[in-house]
Amino acid sequence: MQILRCPAQLQLLEETLRKSLPTTLPVLGTVMTVARGNPASHEVLVDSWPNFSIVLTRLRPEDHRDPRDYYTNQLSVFYRDKGALQALLEGTEALTWERAFQILGMQDGLDQAVQEVASARGLKVE
Repeated sequence: MQILRCPAQLQLLEETLRKSLPTTLPVLGTVMTVARGNPASHEVLVDSWPNFSIVLTRLRPEDHRDPRDYYTNQLSVFYRDKGALQALLEGTEALTWERAFQILGMQDGLDQAVQEVASARGLKVE
């Protein structure tokens, strides 16, 4: 996953996400915040640029204080491809299963994918 920091990239991503509202709403708000100064210390990650399949927003890892606080470790996701979601959940460093987290998204299949990966890891999802 690659972190987008360039204002031009963030602007282009924002424009692209606006075309898919309301499904993109959970990530669009954070993209807009990051593009406008990022007072909340979030970051925007994509699997590839400019032809991305998934966008993940999260608090910067260095700003995590309590690994049990799933409110602080809140993630938002938008994906174009379920395979990209599966890859994110199973094998990237972008998502840390060692700490509590909550993941927000408005697409069908998100909950089921998280349940399946958590179950395979022997973890409980609430």
